[in-house]
Amino acid sequence: MRRIAAASFVSAVFLTGCHSHYIQTTITNHSGADINVVQVEYPGATFGTQRIANGGSFHYRFKLLGTGDLKLTWTDAAYKDHTLKGLHLDEGQEGSLVIDFPSQTQVTFQPSLKP
Repeated sequence: MRRIAAASFVSAVFLTGCHSHYIQTTITNHSGADINVVQVEYPGATFGTQRIANGGSFHYRFKLLGTGDLKLTWTDAAYKDHTLKGLHLDEGQEGSLVIDFPSQTQVTFQPSLKP
């Protein structure tokens, strides 16, 4: 009987489960040329990619491990480095974030986040 009760408890924990908060991010390049060495710093870690071709995109899912500002760095087709301070993020937020390059020197952020 105790085994059945223990198994029921474990099953209930897995079914109700823990909800992991994450942000699904898509970086798109509509700039007319490749974007290189794209790096996104966010509270708790960093991610990036070597290259996003013109018309291409890069997808990444991350979990916030603190509160702070997002920072974006990239290299344009003329090999000029750029840095941009982005959104303020709070630990526990979740949802989606689109980062778009409409040109080699401009970036737009389209967040859909909830606390």
